[in-house]
Amino acid sequence: MKIIGLTGGIGSGKTSVADLLRSHGLPVIDADQIARDIVEPGQPTLRELADAFGADIIREDGSLDRPELARRAFADKAGTQLLNSITHPRIMARRDELFDAARAAGEPAVIYDMPLLVEKGQHKDMDLTVVVHVDVDTRVDRLVTGRGLDEADVRRRIAAQTTDAARMAVADVIIDNNGPREELEAQVQALADRIRLL
Repeated sequence: MKIIGLTGGIGSGKTSVADLLRSHGLPVIDADQIARDIVEPGQPTLRELADAFGADIIREDGSLDRPELARRAFADKAGTQLLNSITHPRIMARRDELFDAARAAGEPAVIYDMPLLVEKGQHKDMDLTVVVHVDVDTRVDRLVTGRGLDEADVRRRIAAQTTDAARMAVADVIIDNNGPREELEAQVQALADRIRLL
């Protein structure tokens, strides 16, 4: 089974690319969804995060206050590293379970949608690394106007991730998402065709 790494900075449109690849019949394993699953009420990761960042990141109903955790974790590099040290081992364990299930199901290829693929060096384990690229100011604008996020918070998150240049330097395929939707769809169609030939 071929594993295709899909990555890009926050606001790059990586999720749109993943959705398009899924529409081409390619299974997608989403690291962000795994990250959400492992902090559901009752999960041990949630307790570790509360111990590290403060008990008040857990709401009265037992769920994680994601915006508050993000505010604390992305305030500085040490906070981001602490967050990653708690969540990443559990994300990777679950990822491996899902890879094994896809192999067992006979899937010829799977897409691994992972924001920190390059930062974590996991691109080295992929059969193909795909980077979705959008200029930083466009990403900020999309996240502020489209998702209603705070601009300062968005810029902090972007700064906490690796640079676009570092991502593109290790890419086998770069998807340019600065243009209209039709251009994105055409690039993803070409990528899906290439993956089928691997």
